[in-house]
Amino acid sequence: MNSFLRKRIYPRLFSLTGFVSGLAFLLIFTNNPSSRKMSSYTLLCLGDSYMIGEMVSPSLNFPNQTVELLRKSNPGFEDPEIVARTGWTTDELQSAINMHSFKDSYDFVTLLIGVNNQYRGRSVEEYAPQFESLLQQAIRFAHGKTKHVIVISIPDWGITPFALNNGRDK
Repeated sequence: MNSFLRKRIYPRLFSLTGFVSGLAFLLIFTNNPSSRKMSSYTLLCLGDSYMIGEMVSPSLNFPNQTVELLRKSNPGFEDPEIVARTGWTTDELQSAINMHSFKDSYDFVTLLIGVNNQYRGRSVEEYAPQFESLLQQAIRFAHGKTKHVIVISIPDWGITPFALNNGRDK
């Protein structure tokens, strides 16, 4: 899976502050910002426990911290819409998406999914097309604006205390 990620996704590490700065930059230079009477922006977050923060207060998870930081420069940022659950794999996220009622489009969409595919020993051959399908959906949710979709790399769960005696060598 690691070679797939290096070849296909080009993982990069960003801090939350760097991510928010980049998102704020997009907000400032988005096409036709004057077309909105009131600045109101939406964020859709798709993923698993790394997206929502397992055992973290909702106010302290990634989506909510991001929106709170963005509100400092744009108070009209709506609460994030989150479709994520601990333990989800790509196919489980897809099932949840199929059952969820979404807005017509979102200003920004984040996608972080796949660590549970890896943890459960699923193959890259299964993961790759499912991930690509989710990515295409994320782009559609962002009204086709690829620059408004942020893919967050799968974290290395193997360095967590949980993994010390749980297959880190895999």
